[in-house]
Amino acid sequence: MTPSHRGARPASPHTPRVGIPDQLQDRMSMPEQHEYLRSKLSRRRILRGSAATAAAAGGVGLLAGSGTTTAGAATPTLITAAATAKVDGSLVAPFGRHLAFGADPKTQMRISWQVPFAVKRPYLRVGLKPWELSRKIEAEVRDLHTPSLSKDLPAVDQYYLHAALDGLRPGTTYYYGVGHDGFDPTEASRLSTIGTFRTAPAEPEKFVFTAFGDQGVSYDALANDQLILGQNPSFHLHAGDICYADSSGHGKESDTYDARVWDQFLAQTESVAASVPWMVTTGNHDMEAWYSPDGYGGQAARWSLPENGPDSSKAPGIYAFTYGNVGVVALDANDVSYEIPANQDCTGGQQTAWLDKRLKQLRAQPGIDFVVVFFHHCMYSTATHASDGGVRDAWGDLLAKHQVDLVINGHNHVYERTDAIKDGEVGKPVPVGATTDPTRDGIVYVTAGGAGKELYSFGPGVPDSYEGHVDDRDHIVTFHWTKSRIPNPDTVEWSRVRYTGFSFLAVEAVPGARPKLKVTALAESGERIDAFEIARGQSGQNRQS
Repeated sequence: MTPSHRGARPASPHTPRVGIPDQLQDRMSMPEQHEYLRSKLSRRRILRGSAATAAAAGGVGLLAGSGTTTAGAATPTLITAAATAKVDGSLVAPFGRHLAFGADPKTQMRISWQVPFAVKRPYLRVGLKPWELSRKIEAEVRDLHTPSLSKDLPAVDQYYLHAALDGLRPGTTYYYGVGHDGFDPTEASRLSTIGTFRTAPAEPEKFVFTAFGDQGVSYDALANDQLILGQNPSFHLHAGDICYADSSGHGKESDTYDARVWDQFLAQTESVAASVPWMVTTGNHDMEAWYSPDGYGGQAARWSLPENGPDSSKAPGIYAFTYGNVGVVALDANDVSYEIPANQDCTGGQQTAWLDKRLKQLRAQPGIDFVVVFFHHCMYSTATHASDGGVRDAWGDLLAKHQVDLVINGHNHVYERTDAIKDGEVGKPVPVGATTDPTRDGIVYVTAGGAGKELYSFGPGVPDSYEGHVDDRDHIVTFHWTKSRIPNPDTVEWSRVRYTGFSFLAVEAVPGARPKLKVTALAESGERIDAFEIARGQSGQNRQS
C-alpha cells in the first residue's frame, strides 16, 4: 500500500429529536406522528461529518465509489439518497445490526446496520421502553462500491448505516429500532425488529466478556455465536480475520475479494451483535487493498469503533476502552508483522508510542484492576503460523513493562494457551485450574483462533493437551518469523494447553477487595477445555476448579 491510498476517516454525525408526548402517541396515527415531528420539533446536529455524511438537497448524502484509481482503490463522489433510492423503502428491510462502544462504554454506544439498496432518510429510534422509542437520530450513510475484480465476481454496491449515541445513562438498558422512509420499526408489524443494549455500570461490578478470532461464515461460526450469547457477555472481542471476504490475506492489490461475504457475515452475526457490543480489530484478511487508506476503508465503512487511537492513524482497529475494573486495548498487528508485511509501519511508529502511553494511563487510573490487550498475529503460538517476531519485538517489552494481565490473539485457527511468560521464558507453570500473578509470574498469552474458519493443527507429533486429556510437557519444536521473513526455529516449553477444535474464550471479571479474572475456554460443544485465574499481587496459590 502506498501513502496515496490513505485518506480521512468519516466522522459520525447524529441528530437527536424530542419525542411525542405519551398522550398524543395513543391518539395519533403513524403518519400523523411523523408530521408532528417534522412540523413542531426542532432539529439539532450534534456532529458534523465529512462529505460522506453532508446533508444534500433531497436527501442524506451518500458516499458512492463511482470510479477507481489505477491502483484499484475506490474514488468517492457525493450523490444524494434521493437520487439513488430507486426501490420502495417499504420493501427494504435493514439487516446485520451490530453494536460497538464509543470511547466511554458508560455513556456511548454506536449502532450500525446494513440495507441492500439505497434508502431515503435512514434513522435510529431509541428509548428506555420498547414502546417509547421517542428519540430519533439521523443515520450516517457509508456506501462502498466494489468493482468486478475478476470474471467470476460481479461489481457490488453496499450501504452501511451508523448512528452515534452519546450522553447515555450508565448501567441502563435501552431499546432501539432502525428504519428509513417506508420502514418504521415502531409499526406493529415490525416490532420484532426492536433491539436492546445495556451501557457499562457507573461503578465496577461482576461481568463477563468473550473473545475469539478468525470467524468467517460457517455453521461452526454460527454455533459459536449462539454459545457466546448464552454467556450473557457485556461485550465481545474479535481478534481479527473477521469474515474472510479477502480469501488470500496478503494485503496486496492482487488479492481476490468477494464483497458479498460481508452480507452473509453480518446477517450471521446479528443474533449476537445486535445486543452485545462487537469490538473488532484488524487481521491480515481484513486488509482489503482497493479501499484507502491502507486497505482499511472497507472496515471503516462497516464498523464504528472508538476513535481514541493514535491521532494521525487511519487504522480503525487501534483503540482503548474501560469497562468496570478492566481496561481493554485493541491493536493492529499488521503495522508490526514480520510474516505479512503489506502494512508494516503504516502508523510510522505512532501505534507503539500510543500503546506505551495508554498502558501507563490505564495502570494509573483508579478502579482499573486488570488490563487486557488483544490483536491478531500471535505473540506465542506453536500452530501453523507459529509466532510473529514482529509483535514480540515491537510490543513484548511494553506489555511486560506495564504488567499486562492477559493477551488475546487469533491468526492460528486453534486454541492455545501459554504458561506465564517472563523475559521470554516460563515465569511460572500455569496448569489448568491454577492461579497466576502477573506482577510476579509474567503474562499469559491466549490464541483463540477457533471461531469458525477451517481449523489448523499443531504439527506432526504435537498432541492436543487440555482439561481431561494428557498434559504433554515435552519440548515442542516450532519457529517465529524474523524481520527478514525467514522462520527462526524455536524449542519451547511454554505451550501449556492446546486444542484443535472450534472454541472461544469467556472471561469473568470480579471486582472487590480481592479482584480476579476467571478465564475459561469453551469448545463449540460447550465442553470446558481450559480454566485458570489471574489475581494481581495475591498469594498466587494454585486452585483446582
